[in-house]
Amino acid sequence: MTLAASVALATHEDRKVHHVVIQVTEDDPAVMNLALSNAVNVSQHYTEFGDEVEIDIVAYGPGLNMLRDDTSPVKARVKSMAESLPNLTFTACGNTISTLEKAEGKAVPILPQAKIVKTGVAHIMELQESGWTYVRP
Repeated sequence: MTLAASVALATHEDRKVHHVVIQVTEDDPAVMNLALSNAVNVSQHYTEFGDEVEIDIVAYGPGLNMLRDDTSPVKARVKSMAESLPNLTFTACGNTISTLEKAEGKAVPILPQAKIVKTGVAHIMELQESGWTYVRP
């Protein structure tokens, strides 16, 4: 094996797949934008090194407003990022949605870029248990 082939093989074998879950629990556009910026920065960082990264932004409680189709202050940015970052997932808490629907007496529309899980906290726990890094901006 040539030296160049050995270096290329070692470089490929050294590549990692990184995983980060970012929690949003505040109805604050500054926090939402910080979480989105964190996702962009992490994605760019690992892309520069040739590594892969999976990012999941999980919103629950007051932070669910981030993923509401009717009230999100960051709706356009979520849409744009979902289109440009295939390694990014947006996750909405089903329990929070149910609670809000009871309180508001109507369906709570969620952005089409988001998936819904039964329990946001349990989703974060399961990701952490499988090795994901947890970040809360």
